Amino acid sequence: MKKFNLLKKMLPPEEKIFYDLFNQSSETCQKTASLFLEIMHNKINEDRLISAKKLKHQSNDLTKKTLSELNLTFITPIDREDIQVVATLLNKITKRIVKASFNLRVYRLSEHNANMIKQAETLVRAVNEMNYLVAHLKDVSNVKEIMDNHTNMREIESHGDEILYMLMDDLFSGKYDALTVIKLRDIYKDIENAMDSCSNVADTILNIVLKHS
Repeated sequence: MKKFNLLKKMLPPEEKIFYDLFNQSSETCQKTASLFLEIMHNKINEDRLISAKKLKHQSNDLTKKTLSELNLTFITPIDREDIQVVATLLNKITKRIVKASFNLRVYRLSEHNANMIKQAETLVRAVNEMNYLVAHLKDVSNVKEIMDNHTNMREIESHGDEILYMLMDDLFSGKYDALTVIKLRDIYKDIENAMDSCSNVADTILNIVLKHS
């Protein structure tokens, strides 16, 4: 039986493991968003579905590891609640993008219009901006830079809202049958929700930095 090392549990994790896990989860989000954009340009196939599934499993594993480390640690580098929120949101981003990817196959949606591609491109921008914020979370002293990137995220989110409006306006124009409307709306909403989660991560990181600066 392993000895219970109280001192080790009370000290912050070596090498700031939570930051490392956040970075890995954020990078998984990036890969998933890039894969979705690739699907928009080149359509869904079996290899891309397998890649999406692997990314989802990877994201789930990283989230489980983060929460497991959290349960084993008495003193954390940032508030426990913030660690849980960031880990959960990052996992949601990957899962929502993967869900949209799989639904493209399930719904037999092989044609992707220009605004769908624009939405996917905006998603990649949002995830990249979020990834920058996650990577700089350790540097709580650089409040101005974090705030500037948070502002960039807000602008990307606003652009995403405009694209969603165009998508929904087209969707209910009367040129689609009812079943197609339901299918496309699901895809649009999943990607919009993924972008909203990116914005929520940015909000959380800004709050963390402001609390610890």
